[in-house]
Amino acid sequence: MSIENILMPQLGESVTEGTIEKWLVKPGDQVNKYDPIAEVVTDKVNAEIPSSFTGTIKELIAKEGEALEVGTIICSVEVTDAATEKVTVQPKNPNVSSAILNANQPQQKDESKALKKESNSLGASKKRYSPAVLRIAEEHNIDLQLVEGTGLEGRITRKDLQKLIEDGQIPQADTSAKIEMETIAQQVEEKPVSIPTKESSVQSVNGDIEIPVSSVRRAIAKNMVRSTQEVPHAWMMMEVDVTNLVSYRDSIKNEFKAKEGFNLTYFAFFIKAIARALKEFPMMNSVWADDKIIQKKDIHISIAVATEDALFVPVIKHADEKSIKGIAKEISELSTLVRNGKLRSEHIQGGTFTVNNTGSFGSVQSMGIINYPQAAIVQVESIVKRPVIMEGGMFAARDMVNLCLSLDHRILDGLICGKFLNRVKEILENVNKDTMSVY
Repeated sequence: MSIENILMPQLGESVTEGTIEKWLVKPGDQVNKYDPIAEVVTDKVNAEIPSSFTGTIKELIAKEGEALEVGTIICSVEVTDAATEKVTVQPKNPNVSSAILNANQPQQKDESKALKKESNSLGASKKRYSPAVLRIAEEHNIDLQLVEGTGLEGRITRKDLQKLIEDGQIPQADTSAKIEMETIAQQVEEKPVSIPTKESSVQSVNGDIEIPVSSVRRAIAKNMVRSTQEVPHAWMMMEVDVTNLVSYRDSIKNEFKAKEGFNLTYFAFFIKAIARALKEFPMMNSVWADDKIIQKKDIHISIAVATEDALFVPVIKHADEKSIKGIAKEISELSTLVRNGKLRSEHIQGGTFTVNNTGSFGSVQSMGIINYPQAAIVQVESIVKRPVIMEGGMFAARDMVNLCLSLDHRILDGLICGKFLNRVKEILENVNKDTMSVY
């Protein structure tokens, strides 16, 4: 026997630390390789850390709520299996219920052992469920074998069970299944999340509503603070006449929707114009790497998609190579993944420049916080019809939009940013079927 350490894994590019949200094991617990042992939150995604070994949990070194750098020891395991092959952690969307995501690992040997062990004690149940799913299933006598999951790889989430309960369509478990579920549930111990915080000077009074800070909101807050503390932000705004763009898009949007099955949004045109300009001004498409600036070869546009309580930034890869139709399709697909809680790690990685559609909720001017470590972010504001003085001194009603650019002054200066925005303006003000074909 030997004592082996499990380390905090890196859960995405530019991720330097993670927070232990919840331990799923305790000292003395027996674990198999690939069994989930802890839930971890980063500023990008949530994930479960799997055990790298088969053995007994010796010590939980990291505390719940503690933020640890990548590579830090989080717990130790007394190894009973000679295999010490490392396990890769695949991040997941914070909205997806707990599930171990290591389908590509060489685990057939270990899985067969685990299944044999489960067969002797629990009737060979082949599926693994999160503690919350087990608890709800036990409380409502739900036969999980009859439930179709919507989570990653078909896993059952809490939302799946809650929807069945609300709809009154509960697949009832028979007596033997209920006994089995109770046996499994007894083996799962859920611990309350303990987050160390500084004592606040702000106290609630009668009538105030206290809203607990979720792990997702806390991760967003941490990333925003990091960006504002480390990045010297500067701002620039430019007014653009998009009357031609509005006219062109409105003339084809109904036909496009009927033919393609998804909406042709203004946002797709803005992303295309910005991608073109990035190709001409590659310094804008850079990231900060401490001792150097990396000018990225590929143009991967991050777009902000909000839910009721969180903000996600999926990526449109190679946006400069895509048509308006292709970009519009990806916007639709990525937004659907976010709102259905099915966004995966590959959907959020690799962004080189961020475009935020703040105009979708009526904003006309805003200053975005840069998506670290990128060099800049553009806020596309609401298109507003305003009177404009045209050539010859005549007034005309025109469709106007503000483009607001936040820049990292370590990487970029006003001159190049001004030229970049002017180029975006020029492209957008000259949109028609010849200059920017949808297909």
